[in-house]
Amino acid sequence: MPPILLLPVLLLLSFAAHAAEVKQVSSLPAPEANQAAAADEHFVYAIDSAKVGKYDRATGGRVAVSTGPAHHMNSGFLWEGKLLCAHSNFPQKPEQSQIMALDPATMVLGVFKDFGASGGSLTWVVREGDAWWCTFAFYGAANARTRLVKFDADWKQLAEWTYPPAVISDLGRMSISGGVWHGGQLLTIGHDKRTIYRLRLPAQGSVLELIDTIPCPFPGQGLAIDAKTGELVGIDRDKRQVVFGELKE
Repeated sequence: MPPILLLPVLLLLSFAAHAAEVKQVSSLPAPEANQAAAADEHFVYAIDSAKVGKYDRATGGRVAVSTGPAHHMNSGFLWEGKLLCAHSNFPQKPEQSQIMALDPATMVLGVFKDFGASGGSLTWVVREGDAWWCTFAFYGAANARTRLVKFDADWKQLAEWTYPPAVISDLGRMSISGGVWHGGQLLTIGHDKRTIYRLRLPAQGSVLELIDTIPCPFPGQGLAIDAKTGELVGIDRDKRQVVFGELKE
């Protein structure tokens, strides 16, 4: 293999001596834990492609399931009393993306933001400060086109970045499935590896910078901040569990 092709792999391996790790704290069984999860003070929300299950945090019992049409939801983010879920028509083409909003009181899903033709499939969205941050994913040979987009409060695009070559190489033919801001840094996760990619915005240019990789108990998919603890929430798709983790430096 030519040396230049080894560079992304060598860059990723340079972070093999992990300074941080996400330790599993607890888990909650949920049949809907297929795409992502989120949690507030009293409830846990397990997200599947077309529905969301609401669980009592204290007892672990399911109290409700969402109604309303959805096709392919991904990560969830709690904002102003609503659960916002990245949503797309994946794997259909051309890509169409929306943000779905779940009202936890009524458990009805509705469209919060419609991007229309989105140039990639929306996999995660969060609000940080005065801006919205969204990742639009590509897959297969095109996954290097996956991009993080920053919007202002009125959804005017402000900037966009692609993911580092070392991250793209590690994803194989998959893409970025989840992301959050945590402690001023961007934590992102792929489709099927127990790895969080810790990133930062570059001082110049349009490629995110890889700080390090962090072992975690979540084998890919969505990622969220637990509103009660400030720590991380993910899923184990094979076990159909919501998993709570704590970042240890």
